[in-house]
Amino acid sequence: MKAALQTLAIGVVAVASVAPTASAQTMEGHKIVSAQEIEWGPAPPSIPPGAQAAVLYGDPGKEGLFSLRLKLPKDYAIPPHTHPKPEVVTVISGTFRLGMGEKADKSKGQALPAGSFFALSPGLAHFAFADEDTVIQLNSTGPWGLTYVNPADDPRKKRAAQQALKKAALLLVPGRNLQTQGMTYGRTRQ
Repeated sequence: MKAALQTLAIGVVAVASVAPTASAQTMEGHKIVSAQEIEWGPAPPSIPPGAQAAVLYGDPGKEGLFSLRLKLPKDYAIPPHTHPKPEVVTVISGTFRLGMGEKADKSKGQALPAGSFFALSPGLAHFAFADEDTVIQLNSTGPWGLTYVNPADDPRKKRAAQQALKKAALLLVPGRNLQTQGMTYGRTRQ
């Protein structure tokens, strides 16, 4: 019995000494970002063009907690999609319209004014609209992902198709000497 208590005591001390170290390594102190310090840039390519993004904390592309703000222009729409991890969202400014399901219908979306909050479970199909210029804060754990219900809605595929069309159009431009994938194409006749 005495040996068992000594083993238990050693185990408790060992766990107690490791716990603060693990916490300090994952949190790395604290981070404060004032509204004036937010640096906006292009939104992730997984959402339609026109939005801006600012990562406030963490890295959405890596394991771990992150906070991301999205600035959406008036009449912005995100087609039905899902995420592999939970999302916790706060509307910072404007009006965000959130709808559930696999078909986007703005009239069925719930208008969420500034200060509103929602949390979504992984795999829950939803869509969104911005009734006016709107900023939301999305908190989740990475790596962040987005899968469109209809693959044709995925802006990454649309951009790839547009780039392929531009590349093909360049091949047809008279009088140009083109290089594609290391191959040189001679001038075309005019």
